[in-house]
Amino acid sequence: MFNLKNISRKSLSCNEIVTGVVNVSFKQLIIRVRTSFWYLPTVYGVFAFILAILSMLLDRYLIQNSYYKVIPDVFLSDMDLAQTILSSLSTSLLTMTTITFSSILVVLTTYLSQFSPRTLQNFITDHHTQRVLGIFIGGFIYTVILLLLVRKNDISTLFIVPSLAIIVSIICLGMFVFFIHHVTTWIKVSNLIFNITSKTISSIHKHFVDEQEFIKISPWEDWEYEEINTIKPFQLKSKRSGYIEYIELEKIILQATRDNVIVRIEQSLGKYVDEDTTIFSIWYLKDVKLASKFLSFITISTDQEPVQDVNFGLQKLVEIALRAVSPGINDPYTAINSINHLAKILALLGKKHLETPFHFDNYHQLRVIFEKPTFDDYLYETFYQIRYYAKEDVSVMASILKALAFICEGNSIYIKKSVWEFSFYISEGLNQEKWLSKDREFLNKMLRTVALKCDKQKKENEIFIKN
Repeated sequence: MFNLKNISRKSLSCNEIVTGVVNVSFKQLIIRVRTSFWYLPTVYGVFAFILAILSMLLDRYLIQNSYYKVIPDVFLSDMDLAQTILSSLSTSLLTMTTITFSSILVVLTTYLSQFSPRTLQNFITDHHTQRVLGIFIGGFIYTVILLLLVRKNDISTLFIVPSLAIIVSIICLGMFVFFIHHVTTWIKVSNLIFNITSKTISSIHKHFVDEQEFIKISPWEDWEYEEINTIKPFQLKSKRSGYIEYIELEKIILQATRDNVIVRIEQSLGKYVDEDTTIFSIWYLKDVKLASKFLSFITISTDQEPVQDVNFGLQKLVEIALRAVSPGINDPYTAINSINHLAKILALLGKKHLETPFHFDNYHQLRVIFEKPTFDDYLYETFYQIRYYAKEDVSVMASILKALAFICEGNSIYIKKSVWEFSFYISEGLNQEKWLSKDREFLNKMLRTVALKCDKQKKENEIFIKN
């Protein structure tokens, strides 16, 4: 165990704010670049520029070595025709790029007004969208650079690069047709919900381990944790405001081991922090100047990104459901679709190991304390708003009960216990409404199913609607 006597007590009174420039780790830089809108278009633009230079070098190589004699005349153009073709193609590609931008704005406007402002980034950061835009920009740069390089020379007045530019333009035209199909697919709310669910599930698989695969270790003794809390730690504060997007937990554990300290991460993923907000509490820190290293292991962004934050993916689906049940839209089937996907995510979360606030080094010494949401937290934060705003809608409330029953299937007794306790909360809200006889009968039937899946058949009367 961690030997408190071997730790210097000199640093226990430290409570300063570290200032200075925080170095962003390479992994955080990669995340920021890949989630930006300009990443793929820039790559395609640079590639197109290089390809244009290589195409012109190939053109001169073929001419100098008299290979143009074996090339059909239909693929060769004189300088005037080459400039005309390249000028027309560059204008057309720029027009297609403008239309693409307009289509993107239409989709974004629809997302903003119909679904949720948080869903905009799902379309913007989609690689298919960025790839199509990148190909159009690359095609325009390719033709413009060739137009600049096509000049009179003493070797030959014939050029093959216009034919290459035409091939590039045909590729761009095919991508334009693909983009129209892509937009019409993405603008469907069902596809948006599926995409959000897929990304959230992928994040869960990446950042959580299955409950049966979790290796249990001897717990950190309560008295030792209580002793730490009686000691005043050094508080490391944020130097910028924004949302916590990414936490490199492994690097924090490694750094805490090197510095022989215990670190508690005070803010959770997706939480908004301001300047001077406490990010870390550090015990047994000998040198205050070393503390700033820990800030480089947390990415703070001006906007929320679902890199590690599973709760943000749930929030998007909840907002779509809330918009759907609003009086201005009144689309309960979209809300039901969102609830079904929420149930799918929560059922998967129930199979993962969530509650591990203590993290140890290789010698089983406590290094990092990081409180994470429990399954009860996820369950409540997912459904409490939908329950309130759709409390008079029979179909939506029934879908919540079906979701609870779905979550229980295949999950452990602990998850079933959480769902059963949560069902009392739902039943309490249902009892506050005045239901017609058929509606009450239907909802009680759903509650009976929840009791069955939770193995609480003998207690089903406790959650029935009485009014």
